[in-house]
Amino acid sequence: MISPGELERYLQHRTQQDVFSRVVLLTQGSSQLFAGSYGYASRSWKVPNTLATRFDTASVTKLFTAVATLQLIDRGVLAFDTPVIDFLGLQDTAITRAVNVYHLLTHTSGIADDAEEENGEDYAEVWKTRSNYAVTQTADFLPQFAYKPPNFRPGQGCRYCNCGYVLLGLLIEQASGLSYRDYVRQQIFAPADMRQSDFFRLDLMNDNVAEGCDPLRDEHGTILAWKKNIYSFPPIGSPDSGAYVTASDLDRFLRQVKAGKLLSPQSTAAFFTPQVLHHAQDDWKQVYGYGIEFAVDGTGKVIFAEKEGINAGVSAVIRHYPDQDLNVVLLSNMQQGVWEPLRTIHRLLKAG
Repeated sequence: MISPGELERYLQHRTQQDVFSRVVLLTQGSSQLFAGSYGYASRSWKVPNTLATRFDTASVTKLFTAVATLQLIDRGVLAFDTPVIDFLGLQDTAITRAVNVYHLLTHTSGIADDAEEENGEDYAEVWKTRSNYAVTQTADFLPQFAYKPPNFRPGQGCRYCNCGYVLLGLLIEQASGLSYRDYVRQQIFAPADMRQSDFFRLDLMNDNVAEGCDPLRDEHGTILAWKKNIYSFPPIGSPDSGAYVTASDLDRFLRQVKAGKLLSPQSTAAFFTPQVLHHAQDDWKQVYGYGIEFAVDGTGKVIFAEKEGINAGVSAVIRHYPDQDLNVVLLSNMQQGVWEPLRTIHRLLKAG
């Protein structure tokens, strides 16, 4: 098992070396193995991060959207084969009527994204030609992707797609009669006892919310200034990104899902089951599930399940090791705040 003292020394060194800001939480079952906070929640005012700090999760938000969708499938309001375009009345778009809920959940729809990140496009570039503050409702995203030609036919490929989860958000709204954010508050955050989690606007003051920023460096790596991320994405979270959580709330969410508190037994099992191969590495495969992603070895065994998120001034990950019932949560208000610590924690766990 990982040594808390060794991990603390490593994290302190990284914080001093790279001026990183983050919180780290490791749990096993109901036991807390490690918890620490580092750097600043507000670099302008030198306010330190704490374990109570609420961080933007970027694409980790897709976990909430996936569970919300599975809840509506449990209730019979949606099905995996529900035709998305007919259900939403979007027949005048470039999205084919063959796209269904399963395709959106597993990134196999082939629909165009607003920023094709698998092609190296930067999401922040979208907002150089459109006001980010004009996009506050789920339907506001439609002009950015719905009329672009698809990348492939539904089910004929696997390509990460943020806007597939925007469509899932529209389905949740249509099926439930609630806004996406209200549905998640009522049906995900409340029953999972995620008391500190919510969707916060960037242009309003909120308590214990980390401010995202990244260093601007010269060619020698010297920091010249810090750039805030307030113009890099919409001002409030959406079905694909932007929910704010504490580390303990995010840990609690995944454990509540696993315990069957949010989904039926069938959907709970499906949530933790790999669905579609995305790509193969030398000794493992990355397989997409319903929002969550899996590292699978050559025998088909799940090494870990996780969801990552990254944006300007944001990085986040929750990783679950099923053999040990161990969760690793890292949240940062910097774009590069969690990746090296995640790799190090993984090495330490394997060594232990």
